[in-house]
Amino acid sequence: MCGITGWVAFDRDLTAGPEGREVLDAMTATQLCRGPDAGGVLLQPHAAIGHRRLAVIDVEGGTQPMTFGPDGRPPVVLTYSGEVYNHRELRAELAAAGHRFRTRSDTEVVLHAYLEWGEGLAERLNGMFALAVWDARSEELLLVRDRMGVKPLHYHPTADGVVFGSEPKAVLAHPAVRPVVDLDGLRELLGHTRTPGLTPYRGIREVPPGHVVRVRRGSVTLRRYWALEAREHPDGLANTVATVRALLDDIVHRHLDADVPLCSLLSGGLDSSAVTALAARTLRAAGAGPLRSFSVDFTGPGEFRASEVRETPDSPFARLLARHVGADHSVIELDAAELTDRSRRTAAVRARDLPGGVGDMDVSLLLLFRGVRRHSTVALSGESADELFGGYRWFHDPELVATEDFPWAADLTRIAGAGSGPREQLLDAELLRKLDLADYRRARYREAIAEVPHLDAADPLERRMREISYLNLTRFVRILLDRKDRMSMANGLEVRVPFCDHRLVQYVFNTPWAMKSFDGREKSLLRAAVRDLLPPEIADRPKSPYPVTTDPRYPAQLRAELARLVDAADSPALDLLDRRRLSDALAPDTDPQSVRLGVDLALDLDAWLTEYQVTLEL
Repeated sequence: MCGITGWVAFDRDLTAGPEGREVLDAMTATQLCRGPDAGGVLLQPHAAIGHRRLAVIDVEGGTQPMTFGPDGRPPVVLTYSGEVYNHRELRAELAAAGHRFRTRSDTEVVLHAYLEWGEGLAERLNGMFALAVWDARSEELLLVRDRMGVKPLHYHPTADGVVFGSEPKAVLAHPAVRPVVDLDGLRELLGHTRTPGLTPYRGIREVPPGHVVRVRRGSVTLRRYWALEAREHPDGLANTVATVRALLDDIVHRHLDADVPLCSLLSGGLDSSAVTALAARTLRAAGAGPLRSFSVDFTGPGEFRASEVRETPDSPFARLLARHVGADHSVIELDAAELTDRSRRTAAVRARDLPGGVGDMDVSLLLLFRGVRRHSTVALSGESADELFGGYRWFHDPELVATEDFPWAADLTRIAGAGSGPREQLLDAELLRKLDLADYRRARYREAIAEVPHLDAADPLERRMREISYLNLTRFVRILLDRKDRMSMANGLEVRVPFCDHRLVQYVFNTPWAMKSFDGREKSLLRAAVRDLLPPEIADRPKSPYPVTTDPRYPAQLRAELARLVDAADSPALDLLDRRRLSDALAPDTDPQSVRLGVDLALDLDAWLTEYQVTLEL
């Protein structure tokens, strides 16, 4: 796992004078957190390529940027982030075709895959990856992103080329790029969705998942190399369950490939428990030591309170699963003072390059990964199983299934109304009117629905559930994958997501909804596929989301931070906030819990606008 960046300029020589190297060094330095182990840069007349490395496979080899220049011709240069889980098969195929390798790294396999198949290498790779290839022979740049968008990749066209980087911060380090956010950018930021290809920053785009961007002199073109397809599902229930299990066995086995310490993220829920159990069993069969596992918990006076979305605390179930599979389990404990610390909020915003607006979940995830990184370099996660197998309540609530909106957004806003949710409650009323988030989401929703592939003669329920699945797998999952990538890589921790393997995603996407919910519960298919690995208490545990602190000091300390922001009077966030609503939020008789998400967003906006010196054009 790494951070990549670069600058292509067709109308100037980047090796002439110090500017090219200075700019490239500044861009590459922003990715230090993603690659703390090593770094490298390479300058050619029209391309400057940078890399920061987190060494995972072939620690001694795999140095980047990696080049290949046969017969004295100008070289091909690769800067690559991620993991290719079929690199051994590809290496054998390429070796049979005459390629020779100097390292054991998957990086070299990716480079030779480009030399053999050109742009077609994208279809050959199984993994999570973002890569850039500069081919000096033809003077063109290729940007490639994995099918599900696990690894980020951003770019900004310029007058004579392009600037690119794993994260927006690398692109923003270039002097030609400024952090400007207009109304559409703010809508994308606050709209409870992620539109493929867009970012809130004007001019900065992301390579959409499953796409290739080709940059030539005078042109930037986009090609989609993978998309979810509608296929007939030929298997009965028993064969479907067996196929899911066989795929998971193979996927988790591949995800254990590492030359550095590896662990799992274990909440005690079905998804993380399945991954942990499969990994522990595979390691045990190979004679390896016990799998390490980690979970998060909160200290302080708050007691767990059951709710509609969280019936039980995680810790007892995480410990139970760890004992069951023989994992070496640790709990990372956090307190309210850590979660409200201003410097840590700023660190979380810096990791995202944007305000998160999800309460203490960003900071707690950042601190969890900081604790995990002290022991491991790679972690396996259960992320994306809910989107794939139908774990959220909006898959099962008839009102949310029927809504002509992104169902998770409808879930948030049905109690707030007016197109906004609890986190937008302190925003200026006139700004909310101009943003019209409900109308923006409707337009993005219609775009997404128009993409959904359908089978002929599908019954109405099956057709609608295919749409709900598609929305989750192409929009909602992007929010969570981005968050997990940024918070983990801010600590130099690689998080792998087995449930994002495209073979599993394509198969389950086309499995009829009746099979996905055959026992009347969420994630029926996954539960059946892994039940034999888990204690009954975990196999039958209802869906439980990522935890938040229940310590009453947290919302109280948030309100104190908000009072500081208002009293300072020079916060750029105040231009986006409603003075009357701020006053109400700070009133002694206002329950701090009732305004918790709104205060968190206000503080995130303050940290972001201050840290990034954003220009708002509203």
